[in-house]
Amino acid sequence: MQYDVKNPKEYLEQLDGDWRKETLLAIRQVLLKAYDFEEGIQYKMLSYGSGDNILFHLNAQANYVSLYVGNIDKVANAREMLKGLDLGKGCIRVKKSKNIENTDLIKFVDKAKDQWLQGHDLSC
Repeated sequence: MQYDVKNPKEYLEQLDGDWRKETLLAIRQVLLKAYDFEEGIQYKMLSYGSGDNILFHLNAQANYVSLYVGNIDKVANAREMLKGLDLGKGCIRVKKSKNIENTDLIKFVDKAKDQWLQGHDLSC
């Protein structure tokens, strides 16, 4: 879903108070606390990075929460770390039946961040 908002606060206010909001907030906390990313809005979703250099986008869809990174396969061992999650080329879909604490999603985020900080290109 796309939200026509100007800032993260407005984005969060638009979300329904269901499992998707809970999941999105859990992933958001990981990105903000553990990695000190700047949070903004880009492409009508939450964005995380530094200035104009964005690493992740986060969005609540109708049936899942999406975490976007340019190209998942550019992150070393990504498919193994994300085993059991629904993956696209650059999208990790967290569905209602998945608890992120029972996955290696945080490990993936950490690995992607490390590669990004070292200057690796993770884009599409």
